[in-house]
Amino acid sequence: MLSIELIRQSPKAVKEALERKGEEAPLEAILSLDVERRSLLTEVEDLRANRNQVSKELGRMSERPTNLVEEMRQAGDRIRALEERVKEVEARLDEELLKLPNLPLADVPPGTDESGNVVVRTQGELRDFDFSPLPHWDIGENLGIIDLSRGAKLSGSRFFTLSGAGAKLQRALISWMIDLHVDEHGYREVYLPYMVRRETMVGSGNLPKFADNLYHDDEDDLWLIPTAEVPLTGLHREEILEPGSLPIYYVAHTPAFRREKAAAGKDTRGIKRVHQFDKVELYKLVAPEASDGELDKLIGDVEDVCRRLDIPYRLVQLCAGDMGFPSAKSFDLEMWAPGCQEWLEVSSCSNCTDFQARRSNIRFRPQAGARPQFVHTLNGSGLALPRVLIAIMENYQQSNGSIIVPEVLRPYMGQEVIGP
Repeated sequence: MLSIELIRQSPKAVKEALERKGEEAPLEAILSLDVERRSLLTEVEDLRANRNQVSKELGRMSERPTNLVEEMRQAGDRIRALEERVKEVEARLDEELLKLPNLPLADVPPGTDESGNVVVRTQGELRDFDFSPLPHWDIGENLGIIDLSRGAKLSGSRFFTLSGAGAKLQRALISWMIDLHVDEHGYREVYLPYMVRRETMVGSGNLPKFADNLYHDDEDDLWLIPTAEVPLTGLHREEILEPGSLPIYYVAHTPAFRREKAAAGKDTRGIKRVHQFDKVELYKLVAPEASDGELDKLIGDVEDVCRRLDIPYRLVQLCAGDMGFPSAKSFDLEMWAPGCQEWLEVSSCSNCTDFQARRSNIRFRPQAGARPQFVHTLNGSGLALPRVLIAIMENYQQSNGSIIVPEVLRPYMGQEVIGP
């Protein structure tokens, strides 16, 4: 959530920043509600002060004048009416503020869509095949490790099943990535609920903006998470973290559930874009002055996964118009898929500054007794499946139809080759 003080003090700068992100926000209406709210609060405070003064005077009188008693009764009625009006205005103001995305930082490149993104660097050599590499849907079907038809039979389009070495490869990837992030990168593993309350979705920035892309249980008002970022944000909702507790690094493996309505008709073959997939998520809560450097570290942790898997990848900085709703600065990590002949996003690393912290009211004290400040939050996939599966299958495929298991995964797989 954006600070109303920031909008009030710098409306032109906020408007321009929102326009960089492709948003036309009703700042005039928001400022009008803010003026009304402050005017109402001033009137309430004045009435209360006057009522308290008159009450003291009445307390000193032997007989209470009828007109003053009636005046105090009317003042009480007026205060109650104004308080109700304040609640209404504040609710409308919060509703409008919750619709606004985070502002892009100054060094985010301009652009309205992915065509404005900037490739920062590319790592690894693209493999030179002496045969025509197959896409993962053919490899998986030939080896009997991916079954798209049975996934569709169970749940409809954009669902799939993994079996045998396919399921084992995914499990090995998840275990290895979590061990790497915990043992070498300093994250604390967390097991999380896969369904959360509405306020948790609001705090992370998924509601109200993306309600149509989420799965929802109406009876209990619980929402299936689209990413572990949602419950990780909610872990410290409404908390004040004590001095010395930052930074906090979390890693979690969860499924992710997305309706993908915006992607209808796109990437329908294979398992690139599906309604349910698994993901290892990295999450940080840090002091504001540290968040820029922490983003670099986060990217480094994700790149380490890509390097150790020995798969070509590239780092892409997203332009303002292609960034996510809560993000102030984002970088994508993309792995090369030679069968599909495309770069696949396997991670998006973002600095959300204090945007999620304001929505979730997560604060910290820099020193004992100091005034609480909002933390900065960062997140990134470390990495997301099944696209890493796709990259492994297509980069490590052999001419006989088998797949070489990446060296780092062999202790987890117990085998070096996935064959027919």
